[in-house]
Amino acid sequence: MPAYVVFMREKTLEQSELEKYWEKVKGSLDGRPIKVLAAYGKHLTLEGPEVEGVVIAEFPTFEEASDWYNSAAYQEAAQHRYLGAVYRGLIVQGVV
Repeated sequence: MPAYVVFMREKTLEQSELEKYWEKVKGSLDGRPIKVLAAYGKHLTLEGPEVEGVVIAEFPTFEEASDWYNSAAYQEAAQHRYLGAVYRGLIVQGVV
């Protein structure tokens, strides 16, 4: 059953740190079965606080999404994301 990683950027703190994150995150995806469905495109907030951007990525399973997020390569990249912006993130299991 597919799973989706969703990140919502609420507020940019340091653009240069985000740029480091975007460069490093690419390596964390090598060899992983991921399909990016949306990445910082046009969006409309329907409820709740406005966000600056949204990323949605599909993995074949919840476990593969969780394994990627918890991987050493991603966690190293994420250190720059934490310095660069305030995000909300989650993994949600899809339906068949």
